[in-house]
Amino acid sequence: MVRFDIHPGRTALLIVDMQNCFVADSPVAAPLGAEVAGRLNRLAAACRQAGIPVIWTRHVVRPDGSNTGLLGEVIPPVADGIINDGAPTAALHPLMDVRPGDVVVGKPRFGSFHGTDLEVILRSRGIDTLILGGINTNVCVDTTAREAAVREFRVLFLSDGTANFDLPDGGLGRASADMAFGFAEVTTVGQVLNRIPVPAAA
Repeated sequence: MVRFDIHPGRTALLIVDMQNCFVADSPVAAPLGAEVAGRLNRLAAACRQAGIPVIWTRHVVRPDGSNTGLLGEVIPPVADGIINDGAPTAALHPLMDVRPGDVVVGKPRFGSFHGTDLEVILRSRGIDTLILGGINTNVCVDTTAREAAVREFRVLFLSDGTANFDLPDGGLGRASADMAFGFAEVTTVGQVLNRIPVPAAA
């Protein structure tokens, strides 16, 4: 299995869609969303200390429905407005420790690169490596990992830093196997924390 180096000047932590409707207390929430939130917050704190930027995404569409498209047909809660930009359900969950200096990117589809300026943000900072977690393992996080890989970003996919909905045939095992086959290094939050360089004392 591949093992990517973590260089603070070339690495970003990308946390996908830790929103109210996906983290807890919602029909489309991932059962382990709150548990994963705590792990990602600890990792985000370590990344900031090491000079690794933290980027959050929110899956949002226009409230007037003008860019909802097929997403609203395939997923009825989307048509009902659950991820409308500005809706309380679409906001980042209060469990998430979002800090000044973090970057927040709105995305209209599952992948974090499609229809966003994420790639411009990363390239302008010289970033070629992404530590990736969030919700949903098999949909938005998986799609983002694939988009990143085909754009030649190195991806560290957090097997315990993602959470999944109750989907037929879904599950962390399959997602991790797919990622490890050709898209990412599959690792854990704890393993990444042990590999982040500690800044030298002043």
